[in-house]
Amino acid sequence: MNDKTAGGVHWSFWVIGAAALIWNLMGAMNFIMQMNPQTVANMPESYRAIAEARPAWAAAGFAVAVFGGAIGCVLLLLKNAAAGYLFIASALGVIVMMAHFYSAAGPDAAIIGMLMQLLITVFLIWYAKHAERKGWVR
Repeated sequence: MNDKTAGGVHWSFWVIGAAALIWNLMGAMNFIMQMNPQTVANMPESYRAIAEARPAWAAAGFAVAVFGGAIGCVLLLLKNAAAGYLFIASALGVIVMMAHFYSAAGPDAAIIGMLMQLLITVFLIWYAKHAERKGWVR
């Protein structure tokens, strides 16, 4: 029991799941703030311009990315294999967000941040499948 919890799951499962949940909850809070017109009005001009010009399809991608990721993390922590499917949906949402951001802000604007979001989501897809193979989720 030195590297496993009582449930037979490696301790890193809980650390990764909790960290990923915090990451996705921060994204969900960002989404909620950007959908609030009063909050958007108080943003710097460059941020406000992007938020106000965001089409509905890009906002939907943003919502799928962050809420799909957050719900996926909750399911992962509950040891539910459906988490992997939500992480795949989240990755598709990130790609939609990237497509809009690329077209609105240009190829050099915050590309590192967008790629980081995609890499984290791809990691979560892999980790959910890894946890399933290990028998940590069903």
